[in-house]
Amino acid sequence: MPSSRRPLQLPQHDPLKSPKTQGSAMRPAATAVAATAAALRAAFFAPPVAASRLLPPRRVLLLPLHCLSSSYSSSAVPPCAPPTDSQPPPLPALMDAQFESFRAQLDGSSALRDRIRAVVSEVESASRAATAALLLVHQPVPLSDVLGKAKAQVEVIKVLYSQLAEILKECPGQYYRYHGDWRTETQTVVSMLAFTHWLETGGLLTHAEAQEKLGLSSGEFGLDVEDYLTGLCFMSNDFPRYVVNRVTSGDYDCPRKVLSFLTDLHASFRMLNLRNDFLRKKFDGMKYDLRRVEEVFYDVKIRGLVPGESKQEVAQS
Repeated sequence: MPSSRRPLQLPQHDPLKSPKTQGSAMRPAATAVAATAAALRAAFFAPPVAASRLLPPRRVLLLPLHCLSSSYSSSAVPPCAPPTDSQPPPLPALMDAQFESFRAQLDGSSALRDRIRAVVSEVESASRAATAALLLVHQPVPLSDVLGKAKAQVEVIKVLYSQLAEILKECPGQYYRYHGDWRTETQTVVSMLAFTHWLETGGLLTHAEAQEKLGLSSGEFGLDVEDYLTGLCFMSNDFPRYVVNRVTSGDYDCPRKVLSFLTDLHASFRMLNLRNDFLRKKFDGMKYDLRRVEEVFYDVKIRGLVPGESKQEVAQS
């Protein structure tokens, strides 16, 4: 009985597909993969490289500061054109020029002020001499002699004020800048002039008359109104003592004249809107002088010593 099994067929040996041949065929590809993996591993674990080393070197051109100004965008001036004369000077030179002009102005003002003070010092000396001469009015000295000595000093003061006017012409329009250098002396002079004028006339020395006596004008160099008013307040300080001495000398009508004058002067000052300043303080002192004169006049009147009034008329009044 024939067998149904198929014969066993052995695989044929192919020399091209042998294991040794296949291994040798795959070796170049594995080597390439291993090399690529090693390169990636080394690149991943290697330290970072600076970006500047990866870029090619560049040359940097440094320009002057004046080339970076707004003139860089102008087509008329080249970007790096040298500075011209139309450009502003450097800041230190500008500051030096400015303060040099300030120094010249201050030196000129100081020299001018020294000249003014030298003349004012002479005005003060002459005014002091005139005031000392007027003090003799409280003594039994003829009034003409007293006024003669005072007027002699007034002429000296007039010449000195003309010198001040000439100095002030060198700086027109700056009268009040230097006015404080002769303000006090002018007030004293006005007081002396006003008291002298009253002794002569029994009236008030006006502002225009005071300017005329000093040789001043109402133009560039004149008599300040506040100096004139302050001088009048100073003048009132002389009347209480003058009244007492005149009564002692037997002139019983003097208190009445002085009281009438001071009353009118005080009423005229009340027309002014004086603020709380130096002039207001001097005006407040005038009312105390007026009160002292009133007391002297009252004492003379109640004793019936006023000329032209009898004791009966005093009692009725």
